[in-house]
Amino acid sequence: MFWDFIAMIAAGAGLAGLVLLIRKVSRGRLPSWTIPAAIGCGMLSFTVWNEYTWYPRAAGALPAGVTVLSAPPSSQIWRPWTYLFPIHQRFAAYDGVTAKTSIENTAIRQGEVVIVQRWQPTLRVPIAVDCVKGLRADLVEGAAIAPDGTLTGADWYPAAADDPLQQAACKEG
Repeated sequence: MFWDFIAMIAAGAGLAGLVLLIRKVSRGRLPSWTIPAAIGCGMLSFTVWNEYTWYPRAAGALPAGVTVLSAPPSSQIWRPWTYLFPIHQRFAAYDGVTAKTSIENTAIRQGEVVIVQRWQPTLRVPIAVDCVKGLRADLVEGAAIAPDGTLTGADWYPAAADDPLQQAACKEG
């Protein structure tokens, strides 16, 4: 958030410098009110651009093997334009890079769901997926998978056939 603020100030200052240069070249023909207007336009334009491009930039920076599962759009009352043009403030992704397949039961996969939120720390939730039975489990609070695929400390939950987590975890390769 600090760097976003610094970049917003720099955008305003850069546009003000450009308008000052144009005023100097035009020998003052450009009205003086254009300087503060340029500062405001530069800061506002950068802020809007930064908000609307955060998700594509963050998702695009993910390494190969990490699959975005969902990115719910959000709208806020203090940003009424987001009701017409929603923004993405968070997304969930499956980290297939660190995923492991059970040695004794190859239908069982372990991996992590990464929850990325704007201006918040990234969360990593360990999960287990049974690709044959269509089940999933969160491996939190001491839950674990034994090498034979036995789940302890948690319960299996059915997953829909079109569940993006199930599809990403059970993808071969």
